[in-house]
Amino acid sequence: MRRIEADISRRQMLGGMSAVVGMFAGFGLAPQDVQAQTPGAPILLTNLRLFDGETLAMREGVEILIEGERITALPPVGQGPQDAQRIDCGGRAVIPGLIDAHWHATLVGVSQIAALTQDIGFVHLMAGREAGATLMRGFTTVRDMGGPAFGLKLAIDKGAVTGPRIFPSGAMISQTGGHGDFRLLSDLPRFPDTPPGNIERQGVALIADGVDAVLRATREQLMKGASQIKIMAGGGVSSLYDPLDGVQYTEAEMRAAVEAATDWGTYVSAHVYTPGGIQRAVRAGVKSIEHGQLADEESVVMMAGEGAWWSIQPFLADEDSNPKPDPIQQAKQAQVFQGTVRAFELAKKHGALLAFGTDILFNPAGTASQGRQLAKFARFMSPLEALHKATGAAGSLLALSGTRAPYDGRLGVIAEGALADLLVIDGDPATDLAWLDTPDASLRVIIKGGRMFKNIL
Repeated sequence: MRRIEADISRRQMLGGMSAVVGMFAGFGLAPQDVQAQTPGAPILLTNLRLFDGETLAMREGVEILIEGERITALPPVGQGPQDAQRIDCGGRAVIPGLIDAHWHATLVGVSQIAALTQDIGFVHLMAGREAGATLMRGFTTVRDMGGPAFGLKLAIDKGAVTGPRIFPSGAMISQTGGHGDFRLLSDLPRFPDTPPGNIERQGVALIADGVDAVLRATREQLMKGASQIKIMAGGGVSSLYDPLDGVQYTEAEMRAAVEAATDWGTYVSAHVYTPGGIQRAVRAGVKSIEHGQLADEESVVMMAGEGAWWSIQPFLADEDSNPKPDPIQQAKQAQVFQGTVRAFELAKKHGALLAFGTDILFNPAGTASQGRQLAKFARFMSPLEALHKATGAAGSLLALSGTRAPYDGRLGVIAEGALADLLVIDGDPATDLAWLDTPDASLRVIIKGGRMFKNIL
């Protein structure tokens, strides 16, 4: 009876998947072919060198046993179970799946004008296509830092679309005139009965002024399934009207978001570049500073002392910068570029908790640089230290979501009990990270949750 029921379930699944594939295939959203695996059999990765995401050294003499969606053991060479499906890695390096701690899953694959004006269905379809490409670059998890990613996350988790695990923030919460206020000046003034604009209706951002409004906005995102909250605590580059050096939200408003998130067992992250905003956010209990390239020494000391994470990006004046056509945006972007090198120096000097993120935004052509952005971290630290910022360190940041984390298990590490997100690579991560720029050739195996999404060994 069990065999009969399994066969019926299998036929139902194949029929359902055929319908899904037919619906999405015309737009390139069909799930990627999962490599053939023996149903129910454990997988044993052999003949490998290991970076576990925590120890800044390569390990040898062990194998990796995967059962279901988890890593169940790291047995010594030759001591794995005989009935396992063996994958000979050919002496290559195996590392944890990469984590981008500052990604915008629904806003990365379209231009800013498209995000502001196009039908939301188009935006979501483009996001679905980009999700598959993200996974194929080796990023098995992303922390979405603002946008309507709840539906995309559900589709990926259900297997209808291929993509990374998503830790969603929901709508970015902004004050009037803040970094999340993308209204035109002709839309002003706003009255209590003014209907929300397109950006708010679609869940990209939410304008909230005052403690009560911030409480409600925070609770609404938590209700939708946010694993963490994103607020705007200072000026931004993409927004036209707020000065970069401006501090946004009072400490009382920030504390309202922090208290609501804490009540749900999770935390608040804050977009901010400058010392005033950073210090106000940390005093209010914010646990993750996003960007912070213009931080001064006092701000970095405060972050390090309070154990706040610094989700930082290698914003440099190079070909991978997000394109900004408006002169106001360009001027603000130039200020950020000037602070990036000093920010990394201060982080190293004071032992700040760093996690890697890209913040590729409104930049479809730039998404291919995601891995290359991580390689740039090696300008400021050793290659394994840089890789750690996108594996074990980023996984520790994700763990701040506590019971609101959407996935049950450790991420960013190769350890017993961790979720089985793994990459087999052509390259030596202990000496350089150039292989990150050629994922099609360099990533030989991509495993997420114990399933092989790529195997070209």
